Amino acid sequence: MGRPSPADSAATLPSPRTGLWSNRDFRTFWLGETVSLLGTQVTNLALPLTAIRAFHASDEQVGLLRFLQLVPYLGLALVIGVWADRVRRRRAMLAANVARMTLIALVPILYAAHALNMGTLLVIACAVGIASVVFDVSWMSYVPALVRSPEHYVEATAKMSISSSSADVAGPGMAGLLVSALTAPVALVVDALSYAASVASLLLIRTAEPPPDPAARRHVLAELRDGLHWVVGDRILRALALVGFCCNFSMIAVWTMFLLYGGRDLGLSPAVLGGIFAAASVGGLIGAAISGRVIRRFRLGLVYLVAQSALLLGPTLIVIAAGPKPLMISMFVLSFFTTYLGLGIANVIIVSLRQTLTPQPMMGRMTAVFRTLLFGGGALGGLAAGLLSGRLGAEHALTIAAIGSATVVIGLILSPVSRLRALPATALTR
Repeated sequence: MGRPSPADSAATLPSPRTGLWSNRDFRTFWLGETVSLLGTQVTNLALPLTAIRAFHASDEQVGLLRFLQLVPYLGLALVIGVWADRVRRRRAMLAANVARMTLIALVPILYAAHALNMGTLLVIACAVGIASVVFDVSWMSYVPALVRSPEHYVEATAKMSISSSSADVAGPGMAGLLVSALTAPVALVVDALSYAASVASLLLIRTAEPPPDPAARRHVLAELRDGLHWVVGDRILRALALVGFCCNFSMIAVWTMFLLYGGRDLGLSPAVLGGIFAAASVGGLIGAAISGRVIRRFRLGLVYLVAQSALLLGPTLIVIAAGPKPLMISMFVLSFFTTYLGLGIANVIIVSLRQTLTPQPMMGRMTAVFRTLLFGGGALGGLAAGLLSGRLGAEHALTIAAIGSATVVIGLILSPVSRLRALPATALTR
């Protein structure tokens, strides 16, 4: 792409008055990622429904499918994090999204050719997970290079969170309608197209990415240890990682169990299930939208404590839901609304803390450690959901998950993050 001219550089720098709205390249990336996140919501619903409806998958197989989507974060994220600190991250993101676009498009193609089976679906899910590791480790490290100034990290994280929450709102409802109208495999075409849009947005970015420093390269294991030591050695990052593991385990376990409970035990249609997630996800959009104002008005640690507690206590409302089906559906919406509201606020704080406390050369490895723990928790949560639901039934499994999730609030209260008054000094000034 070459080094941009002074005019190009000036055009992408945010001004104090307009913030990141004046940063052309960040806006371009933001738009492409928003479209991609919307398509991903279709896959999140369509892949398990493909397994359930096309192949009559068991509870254990649905849990395994979710596990395989996320397990690459457990096995590969740390190594990919080292690699991401050695390469141009935009190129890595381009390659990852081209791979995801191709893999997702294979599902409807193989389905139409009567060549799709459960084994192939599991392999594709795992391969998509590997590409997702590459993209996720890279983009969270790449955004600070676009934003340039730490004072805009909270704004950038809030905007990305709004996109994620907006996709959570629109995606499930759209996915439910698409699955009902087109069948689950065919609905995946939408996600493939969304990755194409993300690829196009990345190609339009002109900001020159700082080149990796070859002199900083050492043995892979040594660099892995550096990343682990950076996270484990910092009490704030360590606490964020441990609580994040528990939160992701809870969220993915509850989501998977509820899909089995609602779809099988209660007989809810894909459109109704999608509608529940769409209505509830308004909470995430609200949380991301108000996060900046809430963080400015209240003590940072208190906001984190309240937001994460809402996330962890939300599943309790699913367990106590009873009565006529419309009332139960309302309780389900309220449960996920509470969870997503807490997530929308907490995520802005978490990512901003991680970016503030980590220098740019370490960003990929720090992100990889967090991705390993967060998505590893999600992978294990999906696997546990399938195993528990298969043995106890989805309803009883949800009760166990809700109790375990509520217990994590004790650790949250003791966390040093909950005692922070504001964002600490950046890694460069500590």
